[in-house]
Amino acid sequence: MTVLRAGIVGLGVMGRHHLRILSALEGVELVGVFDPALVGNRELSGVPVHSSLQSLLGSHLDYCVLSAPTAYHLKLGLQLAEHGVHTLIEKPVATTGDEAKQLVEAFESKGLIGGVGHVERFNPAIQAMRQKVSEGLLGDVFQVATRRQGPFPARISDVGVIKDLATHDIDLTMWTMQRHYESVSAHTTFRSGRKHEDMLVAIGQLEGGIIVSHLVNWLSPFKERRTTIIGEHGALVADTLTSDLTFFENGTQADSWDGVSTFRGVSEGNVLRFALNKIEPLLTEHLEFRDAVQLGDASKIVTLQQGLHTVQVADQLLSS
Repeated sequence: MTVLRAGIVGLGVMGRHHLRILSALEGVELVGVFDPALVGNRELSGVPVHSSLQSLLGSHLDYCVLSAPTAYHLKLGLQLAEHGVHTLIEKPVATTGDEAKQLVEAFESKGLIGGVGHVERFNPAIQAMRQKVSEGLLGDVFQVATRRQGPFPARISDVGVIKDLATHDIDLTMWTMQRHYESVSAHTTFRSGRKHEDMLVAIGQLEGGIIVSHLVNWLSPFKERRTTIIGEHGALVADTLTSDLTFFENGTQADSWDGVSTFRGVSEGNVLRFALNKIEPLLTEHLEFRDAVQLGDASKIVTLQQGLHTVQVADQLLSS
C-alpha cells in the first residue's frame, strides 16, 4: 500500500478527533495541520503546525480533511481543489446548496475525490439497518422517523440545528432508503437567544410515498439519537449512541378476541437485537476515504454530490 500524505485544516472539536484518527491510520502519514488559532505553535501532538494554508499545501498533500467552520468550506475547499488535493469536508459540505454545487463542480473538473463527513452513515447500527432494509426484512417500507436531540453545543455558532444536526438525518434517511425527498416542510423555534434556529419538527415524503419525520433540537437535557423504520413486516430501531439495532417483528398469531381481531393493524411479535461489530464510525469513515483516494473509487464514501442533495433538502426545510 502506498503511504498517502494527509493534512488537516481546522482543529476544533471535530478536527481534534480527525487528528487522533489520522495520526494512527495505517497507510497514511499526517504531515501537517493548519488552524489560524494555532499560528505560533510548532507542532500539535507531534504533527507540524503550519502558519497558513499555502504552507500546508507546500507539504505535497495527497488528501486533506477540511474541518473548519462551515462558513469557510467554500473558500478553503476551492483552494484545495485548485491545488489537486483530494478532500474530506466536514458536514455540512457548505452553507447553501449554491455553495455546495460550486464545490462539486470544482472537484469534478479536476478529477478529484471529494467526500463529506456525514459520520453517522458509518455507524454500525445504520450500516446494518440499510443492509436489512435492502434484504427485504421489513417488506414494503411505510415510514422513517428520526429523533436527534440534546443540550446546546457551545462550539456551534455559524449554523442552526438544521444544518448542523438535521443534515445527519437527511443523509442517513436518503442512504438507508436509497431514495430522494419529494417534499418537505418544517416548523422551527428560536429559544436560545441566537440568530439561528434551535429546534426543528419536520415532515416529508420520499420517492415512492414513504413518509418521513424528523425531530431535532438543542434544547433537551438528555441526548437521543434514534432512527425508526416501519414496514409491512415490523420495525427496525437504530440507536446510534449505543450502536444497537433492534428488529420488532409483527405478530403472526391470530387473535381470538373478536373485538381485537376486527382491527386491521398489527400485533406484537418477536424482538431481536442484532449482534454488531462495533467499530468507531469515524475510523470507518477514514478507512473508506483513504481507500477511495488509493483506488479512485468513491462508491463507499459520502460523495460531494450526495452532500449537495442533503444541503438542498436542508435549504428547503429552512425556506418552508
